[in-house]
Amino acid sequence: MTPSTLDKLQTRFDAQAASGMDEVFQFHFSDANSHYLVVKDGSLAVEEGEHDAPSVTLKMSTDTLKGVMNGEINGMTAFMTGKLKATGNVMLATKLGSLFPVG
Repeated sequence: MTPSTLDKLQTRFDAQAASGMDEVFQFHFSDANSHYLVVKDGSLAVEEGEHDAPSVTLKMSTDTLKGVMNGEINGMTAFMTGKLKATGNVMLATKLGSLFPVG
């Protein structure tokens, strides 16, 4: 994941949507280092590497993440076509859109 993509996540983060949450989103990229997001009661921490006990694990390319995050790729379509694989609490992945709204 490029630093600019991480910066955009911090900028777009909706703390109100994360109120009361305590979840870890692990990202495994086919073309970059792994990262994880810790969303805890309205705060966001972005870390490089592997988390010991993520709530949900998402596997994809960085291009797929960029497309999903900027609204060019539908997350459900990416999942159904195999561009995005999820394990763990898969329903959490659907909350990424409200945590990082477009525009």
